[in-house]
Amino acid sequence: MAHLRFSPLSSHRHFHPHHRTPSFPSPRHPRTQRLRLSLSGGDSGAGAGRGSGGGGGGFDSGSDPGGAAFSVVGMVVNGWRSRVAADPQFPFKVLMEELVGVSAAVAGDMATRPNFGLNELDFVFSTLVVGSILNFILMYLLAPTLSSSSTLPSLFATCPSSHMFEPGPYGVLDRFGTLLYKGGLFALVGLGAGLVGTVISNGLVAVRKRVDPTFQSPNKAPPTLLNALTWAAHMGVSSNLRYQTLNGVEFVLEKLVPPFVFKSSVLLLRLLNNVLGGMTFVMLARLTGSQAVAGAHPKKDQ
Repeated sequence: MAHLRFSPLSSHRHFHPHHRTPSFPSPRHPRTQRLRLSLSGGDSGAGAGRGSGGGGGGFDSGSDPGGAAFSVVGMVVNGWRSRVAADPQFPFKVLMEELVGVSAAVAGDMATRPNFGLNELDFVFSTLVVGSILNFILMYLLAPTLSSSSTLPSLFATCPSSHMFEPGPYGVLDRFGTLLYKGGLFALVGLGAGLVGTVISNGLVAVRKRVDPTFQSPNKAPPTLLNALTWAAHMGVSSNLRYQTLNGVEFVLEKLVPPFVFKSSVLLLRLLNNVLGGMTFVMLARLTGSQAVAGAHPKKDQ
């Protein structure tokens, strides 16, 4: 370092114009900041500008915890727009499903229980919560989309992507493949929603007991895993068959009848479909033992 020619004790420091003091990047150096930005995704602005909603390239989930949530919301919004573009009647169908369909499902559920379900209101409320979520998911996943690039996994790549009655040059095996794929998908959704519904049902009973220590539930608390598996079986078999058939029937009716007749038929069909769904779930729950009435067991223990 002899070329610097000054000592630390000198009061005047003269730098030669042709020599530069060596510098090292510090944590606050602009070059370090530029490097950090380039590593975090230089295309984030372009990704946000396109508004695709699918990739979420404009968010860094590590630095922005809300980025993933915004990405999911964007995907749902774009998916909704694509479904409305492919089927302008989709919002009306969803409205009928949630208002009329869920109410009918709860009515069918209560009608299948003793005393019209008044002694099993915790089970009925669980059906209401889970059914509202599942019915929307069912309709969303079965609805046709405007995008033609929407395909199923490689094993089902040649199958209809929406429902088994989707128009197109599909063979019987291809349509059956959609039935199997959607059944597995709905079973997974039913499993997750069943876990949520069981926790809600058991939590309501626990809160009631804390508020009123003398309260005794007339029902045996549903086993969490068994009840969730019951929901999975119901969704994968009963709901899958009923809703796919309903989509096919509604597609044919929309082409054949006037709009007023079509909307009236949607109302009636979804009413009957959900009443049947509520009844079949209760029968399945009784069969698996996931929702057993407590009053029926003491006689066996005596």
